[in-house]
This record gives sequence, C-alpha cells and structure tokens, in this order.
Amino acid sequence: MNLNAPSFSHFVRDGVKLAYFDEGNPSGEPILLIHGFASSAVANWVNPGWLKVLGEAGYRVIAIDNRGHGASDKLYDAEVYHPWIMADDAVALLDHLGISQAHFMGYSMGARISTFVAIAHPDRVRSLVLGGLGIGMVKGVGDWDPIADALVAPSLDDVTHQRGRMFRAFAEQTKSDRQALAACIQGSRDLATKEDVSKIEAPTLVAVGTKDDIAGSAQELAALMPNAEVVDIPNRDHMLAVGDKVFKTAVLDFYKRFENR
Repeated sequence: MNLNAPSFSHFVRDGVKLAYFDEGNPSGEPILLIHGFASSAVANWVNPGWLKVLGEAGYRVIAIDNRGHGASDKLYDAEVYHPWIMADDAVALLDHLGISQAHFMGYSMGARISTFVAIAHPDRVRSLVLGGLGIGMVKGVGDWDPIADALVAPSLDDVTHQRGRMFRAFAEQTKSDRQALAACIQGSRDLATKEDVSKIEAPTLVAVGTKDDIAGSAQELAALMPNAEVVDIPNRDHMLAVGDKVFKTAVLDFYKRFENR
C-alpha cells in the first residue's frame, strides 16, 4: 500500500464507474494524466513521482484510472475498450470537473488515448505529452495476442513469451484483474491514421526511451505532426522510462512555455 497515495473520487459514464484523483494547486493549470496498459493512476503517476513534481510546480494534477484498471469498473467485453471510448471517458472527467481545456499527458496506451482525444476533441486539448509511444501509434506495436494469453494463463510459470511474461508479472505486481486486462488488450489496439495525426495542432512532446522496443520511433511520429518535438530518454526501456528525471525535466520545460499565454 502506498501511504502517499491521494484520495480518489468516482464518477459514472454510461453506467461505468471511473475513479480519479484531483490534486495539486486547485487554481493551477490542469494536467490530465492517463496511464498505460496494466497500470493505474497510482502506479504510473504517484509512485514514479509525477504527482509530486507537477504539484510542486504549481499545476492542478488530475489522473484517471482507465476502465478495467485500478479502482475503476472491470469490464470483460473487448468491444468496450476501444481507444476512442476511453478517450471519451477522459473528456467526461473534464466535464465532470467543469474543466473546458487541459494539458493531456499519457504513457503508452495512455498516449494512444490522449491522441484520440486530440483527434476527436481538439478544443479540449491545450497540449499533448505522449510518453512511451512513437510511430507505433500509427504502424502498430507488434503482436499482442501472446500478452492476452499470458494474462489468463494459469500461472507465470506457464508463460514463455518474453513480452507476455513482462506484462503478466507487471499485472501481478499491480494486483490487476487479469481477465479485464486481457479484454482491454484485445479491444484497445486501434491505430491512429497518418491523416488524423497530421491534423493535431496542439503543441506535442513525444518522449520515448532509447531502449524501448515497443514504442516505435518518436522522431517518425513527431515528423507527422505540425507542432511536435522529441525527447529521447537515455538508456531506458518501456517500463523504466516513465519515471526518468530526463523525462520529467523535459515535461516541466515544455509546460513552462504555456505560462502567461
């Protein structure tokens, strides 16, 4: 149990109860954090220090537990996990909080969800930080069926697929509902098109670890976007990049440019 974990609230969208926290400076610029697959608001944003860093910088820090994750409802139908559905969950949270526009910061699956928000609801997005996902957003990130299989295998000992073992171990560490995660991984793989990505005008920072073998090229994704830039997170893989100090410094520098605009 994380003794520093913030208190969570809930709201309901289309019958699905979704958990979130709302911390930091209530009058600061809002940043909505969207975590990655098999993670949670606490695992992705509190434990690696993001809540502390952004809160101390004066921001209002909001984070959602995506459906199927954390303290939100667990659903077992893959069709309810499409990224545009989870993007609408995030927008519904802004509506619930009375926030017209926010900075969106997502990691991995959360970066995909944030991108779908920017595509469907560009007026709600002041900026984008896309962590842990590069051109894989458009081209795909490989075969995820073995990960779904790994999540529902009788035990970790039964899993031989390397990436499947990594995500199964992570799901066990976070005490996740593995059946819900298997449905999520099957339903949330929709790709963004080059055409849609090229229309995203929000200032964007794409941040990927140099040893990340999942995300795909950050440079290639940023090149499609009119207002995107890249930060390479040195010597970090997909799991370790999220809390890296290079990443945090780059994000704080990126957000400083919006002050007094």
